[in-house]
Amino acid sequence: MANTPGAKKAVRKIERRTAVNRARRSRVRTFLKRFDDALAAGDAQAAKLAFVEAESELMRAVSKGVVHKNTGSRKVSRLSAQLRRLAVAA
Repeated sequence: MANTPGAKKAVRKIERRTAVNRARRSRVRTFLKRFDDALAAGDAQAAKLAFVEAESELMRAVSKGVVHKNTGSRKVSRLSAQLRRLAVAA
């Protein structure tokens, strides 16, 4: 357990940062879920809108340091591939 004032402050800062990062990660997952739902419904127009929002949210998480740059790029790439497959199938 932290027993110096600096260590106690660090613990408080980490708790606040963890809460913010958890909220950001949850927000990203929400947008990814919306995209998955639009794909499952087969609605290409809704999927495209959901993709744009999900991509934006993922890249924002990357810029905030919640998600690694390569992870964000990989996820966006896979989402766009899914969107292309839906467009070809339609």
